[in-house]
Parts: sequence; C-alpha cells; structure tokens
Amino acid sequence: MDTRRNERVAESLRNELEEILNYELSDPRIGSVAVTEVLISPDLKKAHVRLAIQGNPEQQEASLEAIENAKGYVRHLIAGRIDLFRTPDLYFDSDLAPNLRGRESALLRRIRKGRPRPGTEKNDLE
Repeated sequence: MDTRRNERVAESLRNELEEILNYELSDPRIGSVAVTEVLISPDLKKAHVRLAIQGNPEQQEASLEAIENAKGYVRHLIAGRIDLFRTPDLYFDSDLAPNLRGRESALLRRIRKGRPRPGTEKNDLE
C-alpha cells in the first residue's frame, strides 16, 4: 500500500478527531484533548489514536473511558467526513504511561531547565 496515502489518511483522521473530541462530544467527563498521533495499519482497517489528555490522573482516566464509550458515534461521524471505502476501527490510548501521567508537568519542567535526575551527574550520563 502507498505510504503517502496512509500518511494523508492519518493526518485527515487526526484533524477530524481533534475537532470531534474537543467540540462535538457533549460528555462532561471529556476535558481538553489533543490528538498527538494516529497510526494506521497498512490495510486501513485499524487506527490507533494517541491522546494527550489534560487533568489529574482520575480525570484523564474518566476522559479516556468516555471517549472509549463514544467510539461508535465518533466512527460514524468520521465515516461521513472522510471518503474512505471502509472506516477504520478506532483504538484510543493515552500518549503517556499511567505511571507518568501525574508527573508529566514535573518532567517537562526538568527538561526545560536541563537538570538531570537527582543523584546523577552529567559525567555519568555520557
């Protein structure tokens, strides 16, 4: 299958999913969601969607569960917007591991400041 076509379909799916998840679903459990990546199988039957969900770990889990429950409706909306022979099955995942969800802001601050982990020196990392 043409990899350029897969990239175009993935980008179209990412744009439409971001709009649907943020503006068209009315579930109060769903907070601010960013679609970070869409990975499509070569046969275009499956699409793994990675999401960056704002909030504490409990809110993130509730948002992911609400999105998972609305998967059929979201797929129906996608089918009407993107002209594909078969609409791919959607699989939603968080872009961070569950043990890192609560620590993401601290990790990003550490990266911005350029600090290594406590107890390690720059010479140890080289």
